[in-house]
Amino acid sequence: MLNRNLPVGTRDEFGATAQIKERMINQIQRYFRERGYAKITTPLLEYKAVFSELDLKTYQPYQLLDEQGETLVLRPDLTLPVARVMSTTGIKTPVKWYYSGDVFRVKKKLSGSYNQIAQAGIELIGYKSLKAEWECLIAAVELAQALQITDLKVELGNAKFVPLVLAALPLNEIERRNLQTALYAKDLSRYTTLIKPLAASDFYPFLKVWPWLFGDFAAVWQQLQLLPKIKAVTTICEELKETQIFLQQRFPQQQLTLDLSVASPQTYYTGMFFRGYCQSAADYLFSGGRYDQLLSSFQKTLQPAVGLAFSIDDLVARTITGKPVETTLIYFETSDWRQAEALVRKIPNSSLCLADNLKEARRLAETAGSRLVDVTGKVVQA
Repeated sequence: MLNRNLPVGTRDEFGATAQIKERMINQIQRYFRERGYAKITTPLLEYKAVFSELDLKTYQPYQLLDEQGETLVLRPDLTLPVARVMSTTGIKTPVKWYYSGDVFRVKKKLSGSYNQIAQAGIELIGYKSLKAEWECLIAAVELAQALQITDLKVELGNAKFVPLVLAALPLNEIERRNLQTALYAKDLSRYTTLIKPLAASDFYPFLKVWPWLFGDFAAVWQQLQLLPKIKAVTTICEELKETQIFLQQRFPQQQLTLDLSVASPQTYYTGMFFRGYCQSAADYLFSGGRYDQLLSSFQKTLQPAVGLAFSIDDLVARTITGKPVETTLIYFETSDWRQAEALVRKIPNSSLCLADNLKEARRLAETAGSRLVDVTGKVVQA
């Protein structure tokens, strides 16, 4: 059974949450439209092969069979269906799309996670310059500000950084793989053992601090200077530094962190990735990144692309403070319908009470913890 994504703490949980969620989705979609994006809608059901680029151990989908015995899934991701639409419809690039919808992922029992997750985001396909990443970051920060998220932290990283550094080390493939596993798991005991054979290497001073290469951008950047020059890695670092400068100029108060010891959030990312989080949220509020090779999974030509996705449910949970939302029910006779509708437009969080009589209206108001207004003039507190 799918979770209904309702926060605990209010008597009218479903109604209040649904209203906040709907307003938030409308606000985000309006922002994207005003910024020049066109809407794209993808099916809930897709063939399992569409998601071959995902780590299905992490994003385990709900599966079923069609009439021919082909495996279908409820989409566990929204970027890959967009890529599939792009490749099968022959749309010319560049394009800028926005979307909203639910994704479905099987979660472990008692994990506290939801199986149905609402997302809204953008996809920029056909743009290869750093402007595409910056466009996504501007949208992410501006929307967070519009949603009154004052403690947002933006984290930058790059999917190629770890593989490129590992490739430069004098290790065989198995040793590199073991070192990467220990680094990502922050298994410091094993990691220390694995780097000991490199004690005489120029990389050793950097390797000793690599597991801690995350946090405040300036502090991480200083430690990064221990890394010997690697041409491809230097290009990555230059882009990250340019992005930091750009964001500081555009949003001087924005907190920015850098993580160069973490696995890519998505296996299909090929370059810079970014995530947004705050202390009062349990998970990332948004995430995104560059995926220049993704469309090649569906067609022969490569297309540069960058995407950004907001977790609507986490944003809603961040918005709800635990205080009950005061709601009002408007009781009326059919002859007073226009007057009742006028009050609904005037009174925040109010709705028409469709009860047959005042006694029933009072009972409904008491059950919902709402204030009851009778348009005849009598006000009754539930």
